[in-house]
Amino acid sequence: MKLATFTGGAEAEIGVVEGDEVASLSRVAPRLASSMIELIARWSEIEGEVRRAAKSAPRLALSSVRLLAPIPRPGKIMAIGLNYADHIRETGHEMPAHQVWFCKQPTAANGPYDPIALPKVSERVDYEVELVAVIGKGGRHIPKDRAADAVFGFCCGNDVSARDWQMATTQWVLGKSFDTHAPFGPWITTKDEVGDPHTLGVRCFVNGEKRQDSNTRHFVFNVWDQVAHVSKVMTLEPGDLLFTGTPGGVGMAMKPPQYLKAGDRVRVEVDKLGFLEAVCRAEE
Repeated sequence: MKLATFTGGAEAEIGVVEGDEVASLSRVAPRLASSMIELIARWSEIEGEVRRAAKSAPRLALSSVRLLAPIPRPGKIMAIGLNYADHIRETGHEMPAHQVWFCKQPTAANGPYDPIALPKVSERVDYEVELVAVIGKGGRHIPKDRAADAVFGFCCGNDVSARDWQMATTQWVLGKSFDTHAPFGPWITTKDEVGDPHTLGVRCFVNGEKRQDSNTRHFVFNVWDQVAHVSKVMTLEPGDLLFTGTPGGVGMAMKPPQYLKAGDRVRVEVDKLGFLEAVCRAEE
């Protein structure tokens, strides 16, 4: 099932995407959930009702609505760095013995087709295609062999990075957290439709030129490793996001470096999950 947050008017709605249409759960069964986070939190008790409601819900053409970030304000956006061997080589780092984590602030969340802002204070904005895991029931101290139970679904993500801010200190948070720099979506595909998340192709294009092309089978630390590790530190809650790493081909590593500029069109794709596409615009 593909679950989206969208607006076809004034109010944000939750819907189920089928083909080129979205069935509005908010219009046919508003009592089920008022937000995507609530729907995820209640999924074990309402899944059957959601599936039945989707069959009778009014349908709108995707072309007539605006898809928002599936979770407009996630509680947490955690991201792992240096998780593909080719990306590690191109950045000159050694293979990490431990998982390298940072956070992107919730205010960085951005819609799947909304513009990416190029900040006034940065001249080195970069792209990073990523698989994003969406936490379901979550928990604390989740063993690796039960990590799949804690995940609700998956979507595409772009870990947009202001490299000059990122590299200015040993802490990456500011360089990773500019407004609009965490686009994800275009919807959440529930894990039952995805199957093994470690067999998915990931790609990024800038103005039609392929820059990144890899597969999640090349993870250094797989999704279940990540869930288990992060949950040792913090309680993972419904709707939290884990950006799972990017492969080689980032603009920073090109010779000469190729950073994003106003007017550039960035498209990221993940097999089975759709794509994001955004135009870069100078910050107003």
